[in-house]
Amino acid sequence: MAVITIDGVRLEVADHANVLECALQNGIYIPHLCHHPDLPENGSCRMCIVEVEGQEGVTPSCTLRAKDGMVIRTKTEKVNKLRTLALELLLAGHPEDCSTCPKYGNCELQTLIQYIGANNARMRVRSKGIKMNEENPLLTHDMNRCILCGRCVRACNDLRGVGVLQYQKKDMETYVGTLHDKLLKDADCRFCTACAEVCPTGTIRDKVQLLTTNMKKEDALVPCRYACPAHTDIPRYIRFVKEGDYDAAAAVIREKAPFPHVLGLICTQACAKECKRGEVSEAMSIREIKRYAAEHDTGSYWKGKGKQLPDTGKKVCVVGGGPAGLTAAYYLRKQGHAVTVKEELPTVGGMMSYGIPSYRLPRNVVADEAKVIEDQGVVIETGVRVNQPVGLLKEYDAVLMATGNHMGVRLPMEGKDLPGVHVNIDFLRKASMGIETGIGKRIIVLGGGNVAFDCARTAKRLGAEEIHLACLEAREIMTADDEEVEQAKEEGIFVHPAQTFERITGTDHVTGVDFMNLKRFYFDENHRAITEKEEGSEHHIDADTVIFATGQWSELTPECGLQLGKANSIVVDQKTMASSVDGIFAAGDVTYGTKSVVQAITSGRDAAVQIDLYLGGDGDISEVLAPEQVKNPHIGKQEGFGYLTAAKKQVLPTEERQDNFNQYDFGICDSDICGETSRCLQCDLRLQIHPSRLWTEYSNEQKEVQA
Repeated sequence: MAVITIDGVRLEVADHANVLECALQNGIYIPHLCHHPDLPENGSCRMCIVEVEGQEGVTPSCTLRAKDGMVIRTKTEKVNKLRTLALELLLAGHPEDCSTCPKYGNCELQTLIQYIGANNARMRVRSKGIKMNEENPLLTHDMNRCILCGRCVRACNDLRGVGVLQYQKKDMETYVGTLHDKLLKDADCRFCTACAEVCPTGTIRDKVQLLTTNMKKEDALVPCRYACPAHTDIPRYIRFVKEGDYDAAAAVIREKAPFPHVLGLICTQACAKECKRGEVSEAMSIREIKRYAAEHDTGSYWKGKGKQLPDTGKKVCVVGGGPAGLTAAYYLRKQGHAVTVKEELPTVGGMMSYGIPSYRLPRNVVADEAKVIEDQGVVIETGVRVNQPVGLLKEYDAVLMATGNHMGVRLPMEGKDLPGVHVNIDFLRKASMGIETGIGKRIIVLGGGNVAFDCARTAKRLGAEEIHLACLEAREIMTADDEEVEQAKEEGIFVHPAQTFERITGTDHVTGVDFMNLKRFYFDENHRAITEKEEGSEHHIDADTVIFATGQWSELTPECGLQLGKANSIVVDQKTMASSVDGIFAAGDVTYGTKSVVQAITSGRDAAVQIDLYLGGDGDISEVLAPEQVKNPHIGKQEGFGYLTAAKKQVLPTEERQDNFNQYDFGICDSDICGETSRCLQCDLRLQIHPSRLWTEYSNEQKEVQA
């Protein structure tokens, strides 16, 4: 150890420690620009100069090493003058108008000017004349604002090991850029954005600024994790899969959701829609990576090793065995409560078992993951319908209604009640249970979401000869996954976007549907659908069967004793998820409408938290299942990284899949999974970089008074 004195303050520090860091860590502010705690020092900015007793001249404190007995002064007349001169020389080539800079108010250079009191009035001001580069994805390069602190170069070369950014020279001006001014993709940039994180002036900055997002920094920088309704740590499990530790990857997923395999097959991938990799080439195949982890998981990190609190003596009844109900039951049991699930249908799973077709979601996958919940100690009763949930409070301390939306909607249009007209839920349930559906050979499905395509593709597998799918939405705004649309077309299903449904024709039975083309379709400020039809575009499609796939309602009625809202949904307090009856809570589709399995899982987790609190628990359902992960910041260079595209899935040819309900999509193969995970930008690595501290954050410092 060494004892040093800085401005009269005695400090005990490690021998040969960085003096600047010693000062900063002890609340003593020394001005600096080129210094960053995660980067090697270069001492170029001359802001951190100090005088050392017994030594001539001044020394950058960032390169000064502590020695026992060293006496350091940071604010002498000489230091102040030289520091001011150095700053004024920097300002001579920097734009004067700070107010137009996106980093205004959060710029280290700006606060340093305020601290030192320098200005560029004494220096000859010059314009660098370097054109701002906005051609790269994710990042803007505005080298007119560069002060050559070198942080970005050191971050790219030393911290990340990529080596894309270097000092360049053009027309007597030095700037930071790629060799031959290549675009970042062509220079093999890894788009880790560490350069933007360490830049003190906004010279290299994110195209999407935090100030405009109203989001927390960690959410904006790792959008996949934020966009996931369950907030699963996606970069973490992708990294585990890349390392070949599939058990750890699956454990990460199970920390937030008890259905990793189900989600790996049918998740709607809100995460991938926000994936930054998509702005570089193609978004990560997050769902497929999750699936791969789940399918290769042996359970070594979670089977029999998760949380299980002692029994509390409290009893909870969950009405409905879909993803929301099962998830809530699982976590409530882990909190020590006795939980019983009452399900009306022969098996649990809800729409996972009776809505999503088995060619997309094999029933054994649902059964296996439901078995984990049952093995946790949850009692499951099937074939039980609950009409009066209030009566359950005589036996249970709390009740959760998670009954979902199992009633299809018929649009109020002519012909809606003709024989041959079906609704989505009834049709898909019958098909799932092997019951005769009653459809004919020529089918029209009305609707443009995934459920509509499930209906159309199921009809194809049941032997329908001609299938049309029509919807109000234009193709680019259809809610169905692009993959669903394209695979349906491959199977011979005719897709008709931007159509109005005028009437279902027929007298004793359906004969077809009359349509008109839509010029425009939107919702007004009152959420009413507005349609603008194309005059003279009336046309007819013959059919003997029409399937409405235009929405789903809850089957609940006012007789259930709970306050109901739109579409028979249960009205709940948005924070506590409590219904109008004390002790009864609600979660999932029955509270907010039909959405997705992952949203239902998240709602089930939230309900478990609130019910546990209601029963006297702490509401903490979190658990750590996966091991600690070492995140190596030195990612290195990878040739052609920016141009890597998503791995192709193994999908059976059309002729082998369209006439049966067997699984046809087998995901990413073993030989491709490492390559796919290697495409990840690892956005979360940026959160490991220490944020810069401004001088205003140091309590013992005031603005310097210049001599």
